Amino acid sequence: MAERMKWIEVIMPQLAESLVSATIGKWLKKPGDRVEQYEPICEVITDKVNAEIPSTVDGIMGDLLVEEGTTIAVGEAICRMQVAAADDEQVAEQVTQVSQQNNAQQGSVTPVGHDPNQPMRNRYSPAVQSLAAEHGLNLQAIQGTGAGGRITRKDVLAVIAQGGQTGIPAQPSSAVSPSASPFSRLNKSGAETGISAREAVSAPDAGVPVRHSGIHLTESPKIPQIEVEGGGQGRSEYFIDVTPVRNAIARNMRQSVSEIPHAWTMIEVDVTNLVMLRNKLKDEFKRKEGINLTYLSFMMKGVVNAIKDYPIMNSVWAVDKIIVKRDINLSMAVGTEDSVLTPVIKHADQRNIAGLAREIDDLARKTREGTLKLDHMQGGTFTVNNTGSFGSILSQPIINYPQAAILTFESIVKKPVVINDMIAVRSMANLCLSLDHRILDGVICGRFLQRVKENLEGYNMETKVY
Repeated sequence: MAERMKWIEVIMPQLAESLVSATIGKWLKKPGDRVEQYEPICEVITDKVNAEIPSTVDGIMGDLLVEEGTTIAVGEAICRMQVAAADDEQVAEQVTQVSQQNNAQQGSVTPVGHDPNQPMRNRYSPAVQSLAAEHGLNLQAIQGTGAGGRITRKDVLAVIAQGGQTGIPAQPSSAVSPSASPFSRLNKSGAETGISAREAVSAPDAGVPVRHSGIHLTESPKIPQIEVEGGGQGRSEYFIDVTPVRNAIARNMRQSVSEIPHAWTMIEVDVTNLVMLRNKLKDEFKRKEGINLTYLSFMMKGVVNAIKDYPIMNSVWAVDKIIVKRDINLSMAVGTEDSVLTPVIKHADQRNIAGLAREIDDLARKTREGTLKLDHMQGGTFTVNNTGSFGSILSQPIINYPQAAILTFESIVKKPVVINDMIAVRSMANLCLSLDHRILDGVICGRFLQRVKENLEGYNMETKVY
């Protein structure tokens, strides 16, 4: 007897809290291809990073509803898939209901188990699904603390830290809830429970890297090819298509300068002792860690310690209040040939100089290779930039919206300096601070810069990096 099949729609998932749309970069499957659960079906380009969208079911690819290069909103259908109706009926219903929840135009349909007080309760990001699958957790049993009751990565990590105890009885594995994540049926070994062997995802061949669900990259993603038109010698101009990344940068910069009243100030710092300290440690550090010990890691440590003394620098404007962030998460501006991205060093205040150096190297490498994940781009509270790396000695940075300030570390230059009425040659650098004048004023920023200056000039040959 022929197997009864059923059509379902695959929707664009919300890859991060702040993302509302993404661009289809490349389809990895074409109509008629067999697709296994967790296998990537397309590459997408977001405002922050590029990622792959994994399939949530086993099936056969049907119509591709969105062409490559098209931007589509979160919750809209991107393709259709054919699944076995008899065995995958519950999974098909689940995908349909998740689509209904994510699609604002289908607000009149109320999914099973929908809580109007927690409209985001059953919307899971791939990162959350992947983490839950890795640790065998039932997402339905986890209390969400995100917007609208959404389960965040921190919620899942909190449950893992408690040994996987959620305090809510999990549903039996033999009955998959229509609103539960399909990833919740995986245990730590990746084997499915409560479904037939025919449905199980085949084990990978030996020697082939195991593919994890969620946001992952098989290779360094490429920024869309720039198309040049009218470049003949007879033309006085030519045109360059605006890529999604460049469009996002333009939008964010425009929002920053239009909403934030920028002011800026600068201070000069004597980093002679820092230069001597780094020269003393860099070779041994390179042998031990395999990475360079950069000036930026020392500078970040000085900034973090200054923010501890002046926490108002670590804040955002909220119209009727100022929100001061307890976590110090440093955004680091990293430039490539095509764009500037700001990956985040989480809990920078809990890291020593060596730890900051490792994070800087790791995030800079991932940025240039195009392997950043969305989690790397979120949660920044204060931005630092090393404009001195390309020889700049003075700059006015634009604030990384919605943060309150951004600090640039300019090029180190040897200058004649008057010390005790005597002239000496010292290594000097400028620190340039742009500030949100709604939150910060000259006095507090002057004191903050003075504290950063004291921290940087306080380094000596006995300073430890570990």
